[in-house]
Amino acid sequence: MSVAAKESRRRRLRRHRAIRYKISGTDQRPRLNVFRSGANMYLQLIDDETGRTLASAWTKESEVAGGTKTDEARKAGKLLGERALTHGIRQVVFDRGGYLYHGRVKAAAEGAREAGLEF
Repeated sequence: MSVAAKESRRRRLRRHRAIRYKISGTDQRPRLNVFRSGANMYLQLIDDETGRTLASAWTKESEVAGGTKTDEARKAGKLLGERALTHGIRQVVFDRGGYLYHGRVKAAAEGAREAGLEF
């Protein structure tokens, strides 16, 4: 890993810690966590009080795969939103994971909103 990559990762993790200091998920309003790797996107609904993952989706699932990475992120957000609604969850706290609200992160959030989640 190059020095620039290490510095970029360190800054993202610092932003993520600052965000997590301010927000927390509950059973009624879980945290929608986003992790973006180079190839995939992982979304989870987390209850921080009990440490449980209530629902999850990622871009390699058969319903989501296909298209550009941004299209896949939107589909994954929509799939996670549909799964949340089956568990009776309508409101969430969005945790962008230290990433900029742009591109795939924004597409995933918009997909979740299209499915009916409120944040």
